[in-house]
Amino acid sequence: MIYTVTFNPSLDYIVTVEHLKLGAVNRTNNEIMNPGGKGINVSLVLRNLGYDSTALGFQAGFTGREIARLVEERKIHSEFIEVESGLSRINVKIKSEEESEINGMGPGIGDADIKKLYQQLDGLQDGDILVLAGSIPSVMPETMYRDIMEYLSAKNLRIVVDATKDLLRNVLKFHPFLIKPNNHELGEIYGVELRTREEVIPYARKLQEEGARNVLISMAGEGAVLLAENGDVYQSEAPKGEVKNSVGAGDSMVAGFIAGYLAAESYEQAFYMGVCTGSASAFSEGMAQEDKIRSLLGQLGKGDIWP
Repeated sequence: MIYTVTFNPSLDYIVTVEHLKLGAVNRTNNEIMNPGGKGINVSLVLRNLGYDSTALGFQAGFTGREIARLVEERKIHSEFIEVESGLSRINVKIKSEEESEINGMGPGIGDADIKKLYQQLDGLQDGDILVLAGSIPSVMPETMYRDIMEYLSAKNLRIVVDATKDLLRNVLKFHPFLIKPNNHELGEIYGVELRTREEVIPYARKLQEEGARNVLISMAGEGAVLLAENGDVYQSEAPKGEVKNSVGAGDSMVAGFIAGYLAAESYEQAFYMGVCTGSASAFSEGMAQEDKIRSLLGQLGKGDIWP
């Protein structure tokens, strides 16, 4: 079974304003309401690829109930924990000449709520996949990812971590199955600027030396690099296309990697599925769909990699 955790889910209210004017009344010409959060995005794309998952996390108030409803409407099973204090956040994304975002705070998650999450995690079985993605709300311990991985260390799980800086580095000693920083985040960890795929490789290898099993580095228009636990190194340029959507491309890459690996336990297939799934979301108004992914695989000469 695949489980995704989103500590601070959101309602993403995406509006288009032809010419945004600060200090004036603006009217939208398009509006979309989606469930948001990195773990939820992974679940959404996995569903598009034919893989079921269970979305875990916290919800509060009427906004939390709407997040859960929208997730279930998209045929994703959720087991969000109801928090009594506050409201699940609304993130407003304004598309105009430039894109702007206003992100809400989220509910007051307490120790009793966190205890309920651990009780859910007790149900994970050997062989399950757990995806921990995104930032930690300020009301929760900064060590949350590390604490979860330590708590589950006796189980034979494949844990995927998509996080940054210390949040990522602190989990490496527990040997996550996959980590996915981008080149800028990788550079921040080691205090360097990384622009090319070749420059990324030695620093991705450092993350392996610190404990990560597989290191996937996303590089936007420069493509991606994978250092697999079997010693193989894969590089790819980015597929060509018009970027329409800046939300969820990295999460889609994670979902594509998981789907590709589960289909054949091939790191090559997992890598190219990740690259093309991430790009498919970037080139679409919504999340990646199968036909777009297949088209991009063909563009990279990997059309036969996904049966």
